Amino acid sequence: MGQRITALQPQARHRNRVDVFIDGAYAFSVQDILAARLVVGQELDEPAQARLRAQDLVERAYEGALRYLALRPRSEQEVRRYLAKKGWEQGIVNQVLDRLSRAHLVDDREFARFWVENRAAHRPRGRWALRYELLHKGVAGETIAAALAEVDEEGNALAAARRLLPHVAYLDEVTFRRRLLSALQRRGFTFSLSCRVVERLWRELHNGQETDPEERVEPDDQ
Repeated sequence: MGQRITALQPQARHRNRVDVFIDGAYAFSVQDILAARLVVGQELDEPAQARLRAQDLVERAYEGALRYLALRPRSEQEVRRYLAKKGWEQGIVNQVLDRLSRAHLVDDREFARFWVENRAAHRPRGRWALRYELLHKGVAGETIAAALAEVDEEGNALAAARRLLPHVAYLDEVTFRRRLLSALQRRGFTFSLSCRVVERLWRELHNGQETDPEERVEPDDQ
């Protein structure tokens, strides 16, 4: 005859956990979502208790992953690294990622699209920089390529340059060109694209006036 549950008591300090008493003695605790399946008087033999404990570990890791994802979307690899850092074993991590994937809470294609769009809106970057960032987050190359296919790199470069404009607009032409060009290249934009954007903004600032070609920044001036 199996052992019986004699009490189910919510914990005072951790309200999402429930203490399970077997035959009048504390046996273990589980997440409330698992405790909801239990009733006082229910028989619960040793194998069933072991399964509950194992399910509880997965549930705890899953809730931790949800809290991590609440801050912003994450790549699959980011979630894996986070759970591993928290000490969860690989089998539990795999179960959590499978649940998150089925719930469409972790999807690298959507994550890559989000990352590219978010960068364009807040911190414009060139394709090279975006690719590097996504690779660092564990996103596959083909997924990155798909996300970058529709990137308006020139628009991003112009947006980045306009954000920097207040910091360089007062400078003389040579210094203006050099600093803005350098700043755009650090953000992953190509030299040729950066030069075009710098030229456009200089002309806008100075009402389309011609500049001295000898003072323009050439590749050797970097």
